[in-house]
Amino acid sequence: MASPAWQKATHSSANNACLEVRTVDGLVELRESDDGEIIVRTTPLKFAKFLQGVKDGEFDHHADPDT
Repeated sequence: MASPAWQKATHSSANNACLEVRTVDGLVELRESDDGEIIVRTTPLKFAKFLQGVKDGEFDHHADPDT
């Protein structure tokens, strides 16, 4: 059985260095499009909480090189 297709953000279509996502057997899988050998798997609930944290700015301090 073939695996579901990977999806990435539409604004990343010209760029291969982006995050791809798919669902397999009830889990969410993530990988980098330019190095797809490492796949991270998580539950839909944990992924949804992560996305909400991103939207809420919970991880913004990681983008600041001074912190």
